[in-house]
Amino acid sequence: MIITNARILTMDAARPRAEALAIAAGRILTVGSRAEVEPLGGPETRVIDARGGTVLPGFVESHLHLVLGGAELAHLHVGGLHGEEALRAAFLGFAARHPQAPLLMAQGADYAMLDHPMTRADLDRILPDRPIAITAADHHTVWANTAALRAAGILHGHSCPHGHEVVMGPDGQATGELREFEAFVPVIALGGEARLNLGIATGEEPSPWPSEAELAIDRAKVAAGLAHAAAHGITTMVNMDGNRFTLELLDGLRREGRLTARVKVPFHFKPHMEMSALDRAEAMSRDYNDDWLQCGLVKMFMDGVIDSRTAYMLNDYPGVPGHRSEPLLPAARFAEVATAIDKRGLQIAVHAIGDGAVRNTIDGYEAAQRTNGRRDSRHRIEHIELIDRADIPRLGALGIVASLQPPHAPGAMDFAVQPTMDMIGASRWRDAYLCRTLVGQGAKVAFASDWPVTDISVLRGLGASQTRSTYAGGVDERLDLFDSLHAYTAGGAWAAHRETITGILRAGLAADVVILRGDVESVAVPDIATMGIALTICAGQITYSG
Repeated sequence: MIITNARILTMDAARPRAEALAIAAGRILTVGSRAEVEPLGGPETRVIDARGGTVLPGFVESHLHLVLGGAELAHLHVGGLHGEEALRAAFLGFAARHPQAPLLMAQGADYAMLDHPMTRADLDRILPDRPIAITAADHHTVWANTAALRAAGILHGHSCPHGHEVVMGPDGQATGELREFEAFVPVIALGGEARLNLGIATGEEPSPWPSEAELAIDRAKVAAGLAHAAAHGITTMVNMDGNRFTLELLDGLRREGRLTARVKVPFHFKPHMEMSALDRAEAMSRDYNDDWLQCGLVKMFMDGVIDSRTAYMLNDYPGVPGHRSEPLLPAARFAEVATAIDKRGLQIAVHAIGDGAVRNTIDGYEAAQRTNGRRDSRHRIEHIELIDRADIPRLGALGIVASLQPPHAPGAMDFAVQPTMDMIGASRWRDAYLCRTLVGQGAKVAFASDWPVTDISVLRGLGASQTRSTYAGGVDERLDLFDSLHAYTAGGAWAAHRETITGILRAGLAADVVILRGDVESVAVPDIATMGIALTICAGQITYSG
Protein backbone atom coordinates (compact mmCIF):
# COMPACT_ATOMS: atom_id res chain seq x y z
CA MET A 1 0.00 0.00 0.00
CA ILE A 2 1.15 3.53 -0.76
CA ILE A 3 -0.42 6.67 0.70
CA THR A 4 0.46 9.73 -1.31
CA ASN A 5 -0.52 13.35 -1.95
CA ALA A 6 -0.57 13.78 1.83
CA ARG A 7 0.49 16.23 4.50
CA ILE A 8 2.18 13.73 6.77
CA LEU A 9 3.02 14.66 10.35
CA THR A 10 5.23 11.76 11.35
CA MET A 11 5.81 12.71 15.03
CA ASP A 12 9.42 11.69 14.28
CA ALA A 13 11.84 14.47 15.21
CA ALA A 14 14.33 13.13 12.66
CA ARG A 15 11.88 13.71 9.80
CA PRO A 16 8.76 15.50 11.03
CA ARG A 17 7.06 15.98 7.65
CA ALA A 18 6.61 13.96 4.49
CA GLU A 19 4.37 13.61 1.42
CA ALA A 20 3.99 9.85 1.06
CA LEU A 21 4.58 6.54 2.79
CA ALA A 22 4.76 2.91 1.76
CA ILE A 23 3.45 -0.06 3.74
CA ALA A 24 4.37 -3.74 3.41
CA ALA A 25 3.66 -6.76 5.63
CA GLY A 26 1.96 -4.60 8.26
CA ARG A 27 4.97 -2.33 8.71
CA ILE A 28 6.01 1.04 7.36
CA LEU A 29 8.48 0.46 4.55
CA THR A 30 9.50 4.06 4.00
CA VAL A 31 8.36 7.63 4.59
CA GLY A 32 9.40 10.48 2.32
CA SER A 33 8.62 12.61 -0.69
CA ARG A 34 6.31 11.47 -3.46
CA ALA A 35 9.33 11.15 -5.73
CA GLU A 36 10.93 8.77 -3.22
CA VAL A 37 7.88 6.66 -2.42
CA GLU A 38 5.65 6.40 -5.50
CA PRO A 39 8.20 4.49 -7.66
CA LEU A 40 8.14 1.66 -5.08
CA GLY A 41 4.64 0.67 -6.22
CA GLY A 42 4.03 -2.42 -8.33
CA PRO A 43 1.03 -4.17 -9.89
CA GLU A 44 -0.12 -5.47 -6.48
CA THR A 45 0.17 -2.10 -4.76
CA ARG A 46 -2.91 -0.27 -3.56
CA VAL A 47 -2.38 3.48 -3.95
CA ILE A 48 -4.41 5.77 -1.69
CA ASP A 49 -4.68 9.43 -2.59
CA ALA A 50 -4.96 11.42 0.64
CA ARG A 51 -6.15 14.46 -1.35
CA GLY A 52 -3.92 16.80 0.62
CA GLY A 53 -5.34 15.64 3.94
CA THR A 54 -3.32 15.28 7.11
CA VAL A 55 -1.84 11.83 7.72
CA LEU A 56 -0.83 10.96 11.28
CA PRO A 57 0.19 7.92 13.29
CA GLY A 58 -2.92 6.04 14.35
CA PHE A 59 -4.36 7.70 17.45
CA VAL A 60 -3.45 6.30 20.85
CA GLU A 61 -6.40 6.41 23.26
CA SER A 62 -4.55 6.52 26.57
CA HIS A 63 -7.52 6.04 28.89
CA LEU A 64 -10.85 4.49 27.95
CA HIS A 65 -13.20 1.70 29.01
CA LEU A 66 -13.62 -0.35 25.85
CA VAL A 67 -15.84 -3.11 27.19
CA LEU A 68 -18.21 -0.75 29.02
CA GLY A 69 -18.32 1.63 26.07
CA GLY A 70 -19.11 -1.15 23.62
CA ALA A 71 -21.99 -2.35 25.78
CA GLU A 72 -23.32 1.16 26.33
CA LEU A 73 -23.69 1.83 22.62
CA ALA A 74 -27.01 -0.02 22.96
CA HIS A 75 -28.20 1.97 26.01
CA LEU A 76 -30.34 5.12 26.15
CA HIS A 77 -28.20 8.26 25.92
CA VAL A 78 -29.48 11.31 27.79
CA GLY A 79 -26.48 13.63 27.63
CA GLY A 80 -27.65 17.22 27.17
CA LEU A 81 -31.21 16.54 28.38
CA HIS A 82 -32.53 18.59 31.28
CA GLY A 83 -35.81 18.54 33.13
CA GLU A 84 -38.19 15.76 34.07
CA GLU A 85 -40.35 16.05 30.96
CA ALA A 86 -37.41 15.60 28.58
CA LEU A 87 -36.18 12.66 30.61
CA ARG A 88 -39.67 11.09 30.66
CA ALA A 89 -40.04 11.37 26.91
CA ALA A 90 -36.65 9.76 26.34
CA PHE A 91 -37.33 6.87 28.71
CA LEU A 92 -40.84 6.19 27.44
CA GLY A 93 -39.61 6.06 23.87
CA PHE A 94 -36.75 3.74 24.84
CA ALA A 95 -39.11 1.54 26.86
CA ALA A 96 -41.44 1.18 23.88
CA ARG A 97 -38.54 0.05 21.68
CA HIS A 98 -37.36 -2.49 24.28
CA PRO A 99 -40.53 -3.99 25.78
CA GLN A 100 -38.77 -7.11 27.15
CA ALA A 101 -35.62 -5.50 28.57
CA PRO A 102 -35.18 -6.40 32.27
CA LEU A 103 -33.47 -3.04 32.88
CA LEU A 104 -33.77 0.23 30.97
CA MET A 105 -30.34 1.78 31.39
CA ALA A 106 -29.53 5.38 30.48
CA GLN A 107 -26.11 6.98 30.15
CA GLY A 108 -24.62 10.47 30.21
CA ALA A 109 -26.63 12.35 32.85
CA ASP A 110 -25.13 15.41 34.46
CA TYR A 111 -25.59 16.07 38.15
CA ALA A 112 -27.77 19.12 37.43
CA MET A 113 -30.13 17.29 35.08
CA LEU A 114 -33.03 18.15 37.41
CA ASP A 115 -33.33 21.31 39.47
CA HIS A 116 -32.70 19.25 42.62
CA PRO A 117 -30.72 16.12 43.56
CA MET A 118 -32.24 13.16 41.75
CA THR A 119 -34.00 10.45 43.80
CA ARG A 120 -35.91 7.25 43.11
CA ALA A 121 -39.13 9.25 43.53
CA ASP A 122 -38.23 11.31 40.44
CA LEU A 123 -37.63 8.17 38.42
CA ASP A 124 -40.76 6.50 39.80
CA ARG A 125 -42.82 9.33 38.34
CA ILE A 126 -41.26 8.64 34.94
CA LEU A 127 -41.72 4.86 34.90
CA PRO A 128 -42.80 3.16 38.13
CA ASP A 129 -43.47 -0.37 36.91
CA ARG A 130 -40.19 -1.25 35.15
CA PRO A 131 -36.63 -1.09 36.50
CA ILE A 132 -34.85 1.99 35.17
CA ALA A 133 -31.52 3.54 36.06
CA ILE A 134 -29.36 6.44 34.93
CA THR A 135 -25.57 6.60 34.99
CA ALA A 136 -23.87 9.95 35.53
CA ALA A 137 -21.58 11.00 32.72
CA ASP A 138 -18.57 10.44 34.98
CA HIS A 139 -19.74 6.83 35.66
CA HIS A 140 -19.26 7.22 39.40
CA THR A 141 -22.95 7.60 40.32
CA VAL A 142 -26.10 5.74 39.28
CA TRP A 143 -29.66 6.73 40.11
CA ALA A 144 -32.26 3.95 40.16
CA ASN A 145 -36.01 3.82 40.60
CA THR A 146 -37.77 1.78 43.27
CA ALA A 147 -38.44 -1.13 40.90
CA ALA A 148 -34.73 -1.39 40.05
CA LEU A 149 -33.62 -1.11 43.68
CA ARG A 150 -36.12 -3.77 44.72
CA ALA A 151 -35.20 -6.13 41.89
CA ALA A 152 -31.50 -5.70 42.72
CA GLY A 153 -32.17 -6.43 46.39
CA ILE A 154 -30.75 -3.14 47.66
CA LEU A 155 -33.87 -1.09 48.44
CA HIS A 156 -33.11 -1.57 52.14
CA GLY A 157 -29.37 -1.08 51.80
CA HIS A 158 -26.32 -2.98 50.67
CA SER A 159 -22.97 -3.61 52.35
CA CYS A 160 -20.23 -1.95 50.31
CA PRO A 161 -16.46 -1.51 50.65
CA HIS A 162 -15.08 1.80 51.88
CA GLY A 163 -15.76 4.59 49.38
CA HIS A 164 -18.80 2.91 47.81
CA GLU A 165 -22.26 3.77 49.15
CA VAL A 166 -25.93 3.04 48.73
CA VAL A 167 -27.25 6.38 50.00
CA MET A 168 -29.99 5.78 52.57
CA GLY A 169 -32.92 8.04 53.43
CA PRO A 170 -34.46 8.79 56.84
CA ASP A 171 -37.17 6.21 56.09
CA GLY A 172 -34.58 3.41 56.13
CA GLN A 173 -34.80 2.90 52.37
CA ALA A 174 -32.35 3.73 49.61
CA THR A 175 -32.81 7.20 48.12
CA GLY A 176 -31.94 5.90 44.67
CA GLU A 177 -28.44 7.42 44.59
CA LEU A 178 -25.70 4.82 44.32
CA ARG A 179 -22.14 6.09 44.67
CA GLU A 180 -19.23 4.23 43.08
CA PHE A 181 -19.04 0.88 41.36
CA GLU A 182 -19.71 -1.71 44.03
CA ALA A 183 -22.82 0.15 45.13
CA PHE A 184 -24.47 0.00 41.72
CA VAL A 185 -23.20 -3.34 40.39
CA PRO A 186 -26.37 -5.12 41.64
CA VAL A 187 -28.46 -2.80 39.44
CA ILE A 188 -26.15 -3.22 36.44
CA ALA A 189 -26.49 -6.99 36.87
CA LEU A 190 -30.23 -6.75 36.14
CA GLY A 191 -29.33 -5.91 32.53
CA GLY A 192 -27.08 -8.94 32.14
CA GLU A 193 -23.83 -6.93 32.00
CA ALA A 194 -22.33 -7.77 35.39
CA ARG A 195 -19.50 -9.77 33.79
CA LEU A 196 -18.46 -6.80 31.69
CA ASN A 197 -18.29 -4.58 34.78
CA LEU A 198 -16.09 -6.86 36.87
CA GLY A 199 -12.90 -5.32 35.52
CA ILE A 200 -13.77 -1.93 36.99
CA ALA A 201 -16.03 -2.94 39.88
CA THR A 202 -14.13 -5.72 41.64
CA GLY A 203 -11.12 -6.74 39.54
CA GLU A 204 -12.25 -10.34 39.89
CA GLU A 205 -13.07 -12.96 37.25
CA PRO A 206 -16.51 -14.32 36.29
CA SER A 207 -17.63 -17.24 38.41
CA PRO A 208 -18.90 -19.49 37.02
CA TRP A 209 -16.97 -18.96 33.79
CA PRO A 210 -19.36 -17.96 30.97
CA SER A 211 -20.57 -20.45 28.42
CA GLU A 212 -19.42 -20.15 24.82
CA ALA A 213 -22.78 -18.59 23.93
CA GLU A 214 -22.36 -15.99 26.67
CA LEU A 215 -18.78 -15.30 25.59
CA ALA A 216 -19.99 -14.73 22.03
CA ILE A 217 -22.47 -12.12 23.30
CA ASP A 218 -19.73 -10.38 25.27
CA ARG A 219 -17.27 -10.50 22.38
CA ALA A 220 -19.86 -8.87 20.12
CA LYS A 221 -20.13 -5.92 22.52
CA VAL A 222 -16.35 -5.53 22.62
CA ALA A 223 -16.23 -5.74 18.81
CA ALA A 224 -18.80 -2.94 18.64
CA GLY A 225 -16.54 -0.83 20.84
CA LEU A 226 -13.52 -1.59 18.66
CA ALA A 227 -15.42 -0.59 15.51
CA HIS A 228 -16.51 2.65 17.18
CA ALA A 229 -12.89 3.39 18.09
CA ALA A 230 -11.65 2.62 14.57
CA ALA A 231 -14.18 5.08 13.15
CA HIS A 232 -12.39 7.75 15.15
CA GLY A 233 -8.89 6.88 13.98
CA ILE A 234 -7.85 4.89 17.06
CA THR A 235 -5.39 2.04 16.57
CA THR A 236 -3.96 1.66 20.09
CA MET A 237 -5.71 1.98 23.44
CA VAL A 238 -5.19 1.56 27.16
CA ASN A 239 -8.31 -0.03 28.62
CA MET A 240 -8.41 1.42 32.13
CA ASP A 241 -10.36 -1.35 33.75
CA GLY A 242 -9.41 -4.94 33.47
CA ASN A 243 -8.95 -8.52 34.46
CA ARG A 244 -7.93 -11.70 32.66
CA PHE A 245 -11.49 -12.08 31.34
CA THR A 246 -11.11 -8.83 29.37
CA LEU A 247 -7.88 -10.05 27.79
CA GLU A 248 -9.45 -13.39 26.92
CA LEU A 249 -12.41 -11.69 25.25
CA LEU A 250 -9.97 -9.68 23.15
CA ASP A 251 -7.90 -12.78 22.41
CA GLY A 252 -11.07 -14.50 21.23
CA LEU A 253 -11.66 -11.65 18.81
CA ARG A 254 -8.05 -11.97 17.64
CA ARG A 255 -8.58 -15.66 16.88
CA GLU A 256 -11.65 -14.67 14.86
CA GLY A 257 -9.72 -11.99 12.96
CA ARG A 258 -11.78 -9.20 14.56
CA LEU A 259 -9.18 -7.48 16.77
CA THR A 260 -8.74 -4.08 15.12
CA ALA A 261 -6.59 -2.25 17.66
CA ARG A 262 -3.70 -2.86 20.02
CA VAL A 263 -5.00 -3.00 23.59
CA LYS A 264 -3.25 -2.73 26.92
CA VAL A 265 -5.32 -4.12 29.81
CA PRO A 266 -4.36 -3.66 33.48
CA PHE A 267 -4.92 -5.80 36.50
CA HIS A 268 -7.28 -3.85 38.76
CA PHE A 269 -5.96 -3.87 42.33
CA LYS A 270 -8.69 -3.05 44.85
CA PRO A 271 -7.97 -1.61 48.31
CA HIS A 272 -9.12 -4.74 50.15
CA MET A 273 -6.84 -7.10 48.20
CA GLU A 274 -3.82 -8.79 49.72
CA MET A 275 -0.38 -8.35 48.16
CA SER A 276 -0.62 -11.92 46.88
CA ALA A 277 -3.21 -10.67 44.37
CA LEU A 278 -0.29 -9.15 42.47
CA ASP A 279 0.64 -12.69 41.44
CA ARG A 280 -2.39 -12.46 39.12
CA ALA A 281 -1.01 -9.24 37.62
CA GLU A 282 2.31 -10.94 36.95
CA ALA A 283 0.58 -13.94 35.36
CA MET A 284 -1.50 -11.70 33.09
CA SER A 285 1.64 -9.78 32.14
CA ARG A 286 3.52 -13.00 31.35
CA ASP A 287 0.70 -14.50 29.28
CA TYR A 288 -0.14 -11.34 27.33
CA ASN A 289 2.86 -9.38 26.12
CA ASP A 290 2.95 -8.96 22.36
CA ASP A 291 2.34 -6.24 19.80
CA TRP A 292 -1.44 -6.58 20.09
CA LEU A 293 -2.40 -7.54 23.63
CA GLN A 294 -0.43 -6.58 26.70
CA CYS A 295 -0.85 -6.23 30.44
CA GLY A 296 2.22 -5.08 32.40
CA LEU A 297 0.03 -2.54 34.23
CA VAL A 298 -1.76 -2.32 37.57
CA LYS A 299 -4.68 0.11 37.90
CA MET A 300 -5.94 1.57 41.18
CA PHE A 301 -8.39 4.21 42.36
CA MET A 302 -7.24 6.76 44.92
CA ASP A 303 -10.55 8.66 45.06
CA GLY A 304 -13.87 9.34 43.33
CA VAL A 305 -15.04 12.48 41.53
CA ILE A 306 -15.68 16.12 42.32
CA ASP A 307 -19.38 16.28 41.50
CA SER A 308 -20.32 13.69 44.14
CA ARG A 309 -17.70 15.15 46.54
CA THR A 310 -15.88 11.80 46.65
CA ALA A 311 -12.66 13.29 45.22
CA TYR A 312 -10.12 13.51 48.04
CA MET A 313 -9.11 17.11 48.74
CA LEU A 314 -6.41 18.75 50.81
CA ASN A 315 -8.94 21.37 51.97
CA ASP A 316 -12.64 21.31 52.81
CA TYR A 317 -15.14 21.45 49.98
CA PRO A 318 -16.63 24.98 49.76
CA GLY A 319 -19.76 25.23 51.91
CA VAL A 320 -19.23 21.81 53.50
CA PRO A 321 -17.06 22.37 56.59
CA GLY A 322 -15.05 19.36 57.61
CA HIS A 323 -15.62 17.39 54.41
CA ARG A 324 -12.62 16.56 52.24
CA SER A 325 -13.58 12.95 51.41
CA GLU A 326 -11.02 10.24 52.14
CA PRO A 327 -8.47 8.38 50.04
CA LEU A 328 -9.47 4.87 49.04
CA LEU A 329 -5.90 3.85 49.82
CA PRO A 330 -4.40 5.68 52.85
CA ALA A 331 -0.97 7.14 52.16
CA ALA A 332 1.06 4.51 54.03
CA ARG A 333 -0.88 1.63 52.49
CA PHE A 334 -0.54 3.04 48.98
CA ALA A 335 3.20 3.54 49.40
CA GLU A 336 3.47 -0.11 50.47
CA VAL A 337 1.40 -1.34 47.49
CA ALA A 338 3.16 0.90 44.97
CA THR A 339 6.56 -0.26 46.20
CA ALA A 340 5.52 -3.92 45.85
CA ILE A 341 4.18 -3.40 42.32
CA ASP A 342 7.21 -1.42 41.24
CA LYS A 343 9.53 -4.12 42.60
CA ARG A 344 7.83 -6.60 40.27
CA GLY A 345 8.70 -4.39 37.32
CA LEU A 346 5.10 -3.47 36.53
CA GLN A 347 3.72 -0.06 35.59
CA ILE A 348 1.12 1.63 37.80
CA ALA A 349 -1.82 3.84 36.82
CA VAL A 350 -3.83 5.58 39.54
CA HIS A 351 -7.13 7.44 39.20
CA ALA A 352 -6.54 10.61 41.24
CA ILE A 353 -8.80 13.63 40.79
CA GLY A 354 -8.62 15.68 43.97
CA ASP A 355 -5.38 17.40 45.02
CA GLY A 356 -5.20 15.19 48.11
CA ALA A 357 -5.42 12.05 45.98
CA VAL A 358 -2.80 13.41 43.59
CA ARG A 359 -0.40 14.10 46.46
CA ASN A 360 -0.93 10.64 47.97
CA THR A 361 -0.13 9.10 44.60
CA ILE A 362 3.01 11.16 44.04
CA ASP A 363 4.19 10.37 47.58
CA GLY A 364 3.66 6.66 46.95
CA TYR A 365 5.60 6.71 43.70
CA GLU A 366 8.40 8.58 45.43
CA ALA A 367 8.47 5.96 48.19
CA ALA A 368 8.74 3.21 45.58
CA GLN A 369 11.71 4.95 43.96
CA ARG A 370 13.36 5.48 47.33
CA THR A 371 13.08 1.77 48.15
CA ASN A 372 13.62 0.14 44.77
CA GLY A 373 15.75 2.69 42.97
CA ARG A 374 14.74 4.64 39.90
CA ARG A 375 13.90 2.76 36.72
CA ASP A 376 12.02 3.52 33.51
CA SER A 377 8.67 2.78 35.14
CA ARG A 378 6.54 5.54 33.59
CA HIS A 379 4.04 5.30 36.45
CA ARG A 380 0.95 7.33 35.64
CA ILE A 381 -1.63 9.53 37.29
CA GLU A 382 -5.00 9.51 35.55
CA HIS A 383 -7.01 12.78 35.42
CA ILE A 384 -5.27 15.21 37.87
CA GLU A 385 -8.26 17.55 37.88
CA LEU A 386 -6.88 19.53 40.83
CA ILE A 387 -3.28 19.73 42.00
CA ASP A 388 -1.49 21.72 44.69
CA ARG A 389 1.14 24.06 43.25
CA ALA A 390 3.88 22.47 45.35
CA ASP A 391 3.25 19.12 43.69
CA ILE A 392 3.44 20.25 40.05
CA PRO A 393 7.25 20.04 39.61
CA ARG A 394 7.32 16.64 41.33
CA LEU A 395 5.71 14.98 38.30
CA GLY A 396 8.61 15.74 36.00
CA ALA A 397 11.23 15.20 38.70
CA LEU A 398 9.93 11.70 39.44
CA GLY A 399 9.21 10.77 35.81
CA ILE A 400 5.45 10.50 36.37
CA VAL A 401 3.14 10.53 33.34
CA ALA A 402 0.19 12.93 33.45
CA SER A 403 -2.65 11.10 31.67
CA LEU A 404 -5.12 13.90 30.91
CA GLN A 405 -8.49 14.17 29.20
CA PRO A 406 -9.08 17.47 27.33
CA PRO A 407 -12.87 16.84 27.20
CA HIS A 408 -13.07 16.72 31.02
CA ALA A 409 -12.37 20.38 31.65
CA PRO A 410 -15.79 21.92 32.42
CA GLY A 411 -16.87 24.16 29.56
CA ALA A 412 -14.31 22.74 27.11
CA MET A 413 -16.61 20.21 25.45
CA ASP A 414 -19.74 18.55 26.85
CA PHE A 415 -19.32 19.04 30.61
CA ALA A 416 -21.06 22.09 32.04
CA VAL A 417 -19.03 24.57 34.07
CA GLN A 418 -21.33 24.11 37.07
CA PRO A 419 -21.72 22.58 39.56
CA THR A 420 -18.16 21.27 39.24
CA MET A 421 -16.35 24.60 39.46
CA ASP A 422 -18.39 25.76 42.45
CA MET A 423 -17.46 22.52 44.22
CA ILE A 424 -13.79 23.28 43.58
CA GLY A 425 -14.17 26.88 44.72
CA ALA A 426 -13.12 30.00 42.83
CA SER A 427 -9.93 30.35 44.85
CA ARG A 428 -8.68 27.06 43.40
CA TRP A 429 -9.71 27.48 39.75
CA ARG A 430 -6.16 28.42 38.86
CA ASP A 431 -5.06 24.92 39.97
CA ALA A 432 -7.77 23.00 38.11
CA TYR A 433 -7.48 21.06 34.84
CA LEU A 434 -3.91 22.10 34.18
CA CYS A 435 -2.08 21.04 31.05
CA ARG A 436 0.40 23.60 29.75
CA THR A 437 1.55 24.30 33.31
CA LEU A 438 2.29 20.61 33.91
CA VAL A 439 4.21 20.30 30.65
CA GLY A 440 6.06 23.54 31.34
CA GLN A 441 7.35 22.08 34.60
CA GLY A 442 8.54 18.83 33.08
CA ALA A 443 5.63 16.40 33.05
CA LYS A 444 5.18 13.95 30.18
CA VAL A 445 1.60 14.11 28.92
CA ALA A 446 -0.73 11.64 27.21
CA PHE A 447 -4.23 12.62 26.05
CA ALA A 448 -7.42 10.56 26.10
CA SER A 449 -11.21 10.72 26.26
CA ASP A 450 -12.10 8.31 29.12
CA TRP A 451 -14.85 6.96 26.83
CA PRO A 452 -17.69 6.33 27.57
CA VAL A 453 -17.37 9.08 30.20
CA THR A 454 -17.01 11.49 27.27
CA ASP A 455 -17.25 11.20 23.49
CA ILE A 456 -14.48 8.98 22.11
CA SER A 457 -13.87 11.36 19.19
CA VAL A 458 -10.19 12.29 19.15
CA LEU A 459 -10.95 15.19 16.81
CA ARG A 460 -13.53 16.59 19.23
CA GLY A 461 -11.04 16.15 22.07
CA LEU A 462 -8.37 17.84 20.00
CA GLY A 463 -10.77 20.68 19.29
CA ALA A 464 -11.52 21.00 22.99
CA SER A 465 -7.80 21.10 23.75
CA GLN A 466 -7.42 24.04 21.35
CA THR A 467 -10.51 26.07 22.23
CA ARG A 468 -10.99 25.72 26.02
CA SER A 469 -11.18 29.04 27.80
CA THR A 470 -9.22 30.20 30.83
CA TYR A 471 -10.80 29.94 34.26
CA ALA A 472 -10.86 33.14 36.29
CA GLY A 473 -7.55 33.68 38.01
CA GLY A 474 -5.78 31.11 35.87
CA VAL A 475 -3.65 31.10 32.74
CA ASP A 476 -4.12 29.67 29.26
CA GLU A 477 -3.70 25.90 29.72
CA ARG A 478 -3.86 24.92 26.03
CA LEU A 479 -0.97 23.09 24.41
CA ASP A 480 -0.27 24.12 20.85
CA LEU A 481 -1.67 22.00 18.04
CA PHE A 482 1.47 19.97 17.38
CA ASP A 483 2.05 19.18 21.06
CA SER A 484 -1.60 18.16 21.42
CA LEU A 485 -1.34 15.86 18.40
CA HIS A 486 1.83 14.42 19.94
CA ALA A 487 -0.07 13.68 23.15
CA TYR A 488 -2.66 11.72 21.12
CA THR A 489 0.03 9.75 19.22
CA ALA A 490 3.70 9.43 20.15
CA GLY A 491 3.14 10.69 23.70
CA GLY A 492 0.43 8.13 24.34
CA ALA A 493 2.52 5.33 22.85
CA TRP A 494 5.48 6.26 25.06
CA ALA A 495 3.29 6.46 28.15
CA ALA A 496 2.12 2.89 27.46
CA HIS A 497 5.64 1.54 26.79
CA ARG A 498 4.63 1.00 23.14
CA GLU A 499 6.97 3.46 21.42
CA THR A 500 8.97 0.66 19.76
CA ILE A 501 5.78 -0.51 18.08
CA THR A 502 3.63 2.49 17.20
CA GLY A 503 2.98 6.22 17.72
CA ILE A 504 5.45 7.42 15.07
CA LEU A 505 5.48 7.06 11.28
CA ARG A 506 8.96 5.68 10.76
CA ALA A 507 10.33 2.81 8.66
CA GLY A 508 10.16 -0.44 10.59
CA LEU A 509 7.35 0.54 12.98
CA ALA A 510 3.80 -0.73 12.71
CA ALA A 511 1.70 0.61 9.86
CA ASP A 512 -0.83 2.27 12.17
CA VAL A 513 -2.11 5.31 10.29
CA VAL A 514 -5.04 7.73 10.29
CA ILE A 515 -5.97 9.98 7.36
CA LEU A 516 -8.00 13.10 8.18
CA ARG A 517 -10.46 14.76 5.83
CA GLY A 518 -8.52 17.97 5.39
CA ASP A 519 -5.42 19.76 6.61
CA VAL A 520 -5.56 20.01 10.39
CA GLU A 521 -2.97 22.80 10.37
CA SER A 522 -4.94 25.11 8.09
CA VAL A 523 -8.55 24.46 9.13
CA ALA A 524 -10.13 27.03 11.45
CA VAL A 525 -9.57 25.85 15.02
CA PRO A 526 -13.31 25.62 15.88
CA ASP A 527 -13.73 23.33 12.86
CA ILE A 528 -11.16 20.72 13.94
CA ALA A 529 -13.83 18.75 15.79
CA THR A 530 -15.86 18.20 12.62
CA MET A 531 -13.08 17.42 10.14
CA GLY A 532 -13.82 13.71 10.00
CA ILE A 533 -11.76 10.56 9.56
CA ALA A 534 -11.19 9.37 5.97
CA LEU A 535 -9.31 6.14 6.72
CA THR A 536 -7.97 4.19 9.68
CA ILE A 537 -5.25 1.59 9.15
CA CYS A 538 -3.91 -0.79 11.81
CA ALA A 539 -0.97 -3.06 10.98
CA GLY A 540 -1.49 -2.30 7.31
CA GLN A 541 -5.15 -3.35 7.33
CA ILE A 542 -7.96 -0.86 6.76
CA THR A 543 -10.18 -0.91 9.86
CA TYR A 544 -12.38 2.04 8.90
CA SER A 545 -13.17 3.86 5.68
CA GLY A 546 -15.33 6.97 5.96
